[in-house]
Amino acid sequence: MRFDVTIMPDDLNAAAGIARAVEAYGFSALWTAEVAHNAFLPLTHAAAATRRIELGTAIALAFPRSPMVTAQLAWDLAAQSKGRFLLGLGTQVEAHITRRYSIEWLPPVPRLREYIEALRAIWANWQDKKPLRFAGQYYKFTLMTPLFSPGPIEHPDIPIYIAGVNEKLCQLAGELCQGFHVHPFHTPRYLREVTLPNIEIGARGAERRREDVALTCAVFVVTGRTEAERREHAAEVKQQIAIYASTPSYRVVMELHGWGEVADRLHQMSREGRWKEMGSLISDDILREIAVIAPPEDLAYAVKARYDGLLDRVGYYFPFEPDDLDKASLWRSAADVFGQPTSPRKDA
Repeated sequence: MRFDVTIMPDDLNAAAGIARAVEAYGFSALWTAEVAHNAFLPLTHAAAATRRIELGTAIALAFPRSPMVTAQLAWDLAAQSKGRFLLGLGTQVEAHITRRYSIEWLPPVPRLREYIEALRAIWANWQDKKPLRFAGQYYKFTLMTPLFSPGPIEHPDIPIYIAGVNEKLCQLAGELCQGFHVHPFHTPRYLREVTLPNIEIGARGAERRREDVALTCAVFVVTGRTEAERREHAAEVKQQIAIYASTPSYRVVMELHGWGEVADRLHQMSREGRWKEMGSLISDDILREIAVIAPPEDLAYAVKARYDGLLDRVGYYFPFEPDDLDKASLWRSAADVFGQPTSPRKDA
């Protein structure tokens, strides 16, 4: 099991230094999320500043970008990083696609399938000069002139990870992808009973194996040196869990455990704008099912024990910030427990 970290730099000029610190710890990969900032831009800085770690998006939104735009971004990052780039894509939910991005909402799973197929057709044109003749239901690409083709690169086989919760996206990952971003809003039972079986269904249909798909997740954790710190952290995590649990697309996780009524109440509260109250509906029992709870010295061991055999790559839900001295011991412990090859230098 590998240990990765997520970075969310507010200042692009800080991305290179953060990436160097990640590599100094010996972690396996650095992921960026598309939240308040673009997911791709920090990786150009990270690629220039590092030599070993993998660099990926967790996730970049697919549908607001044409596959041609995403193909070019991924191609350039794969070339710059010398094959260390991992393209992680997500669909987002309907409200964000239609109201935040002003994009038409279409059936997300078949659209994402076609998106992935289009990416690979474009890359095959650039690498092997195969004619670009991709015509699907949602996308059509039939023009590529020498001026606009970046040409072949040394590492053209770019791994594609997709993110999701529901069965069909799991099956799509098993069929077409090299990795799957498990949503932080999950339980081990959900992984065993829903995620893994459906990845296997998709893999078998494509004559692949579950082992061909790397499962990765930035998992919810609750920790603290004192009981007061753990209570404070637990309240923060409950609030985030409540926001995810209020989303109709993620209701399946709640239903599996018999928490459907809680999900309904949270959804109604979200519609009423009662965001700050929602965390109170997440009981300690729900928290224990979703989050790993342990003191700092035991946290990495607890995460490894919970996800052994379920995930291939893990990380913590909160971002890596090298200047946060309160979390330095957590990062050192994770590097040690997950068997990373180096420890951070004193000057990192």
